[in-house]
Amino acid sequence: MQDFRNLKVWQKSHQLTLGVYQATAAFPKEELYGLTSQMRRSCASVPANIAEGCGRDSDGELARYLHIGMGLASELEYHLLLAYDFGLLPLEVYTQLNHDLVEVKRMLNAFIQKLTVNS
Repeated sequence: MQDFRNLKVWQKSHQLTLGVYQATAAFPKEELYGLTSQMRRSCASVPANIAEGCGRDSDGELARYLHIGMGLASELEYHLLLAYDFGLLPLEVYTQLNHDLVEVKRMLNAFIQKLTVNS
């Protein structure tokens, strides 16, 4: 068991979540239960799954939660694109959030690889 707050991938995904919440605050009210909710849920679930995996008993279980986080990150990747295509995200906001998301996905992948090689 390790403290998730010390993991750079958790820190980066937490910052991404804060950015997504900030960006979606300007979305139209009619999207509150649609795209806004979906983006916030998928994004916040990435660091939440990292945290939950860190509370488990083995590297294998941690890797399983990291895989779930990777799937959620991919879901967010689509939601960001959809929000941009709908004109809800300005190009610069979309570009920054997408860049941060790709970095989180790379970090997750590297962490998963490290865990699976060591087990």
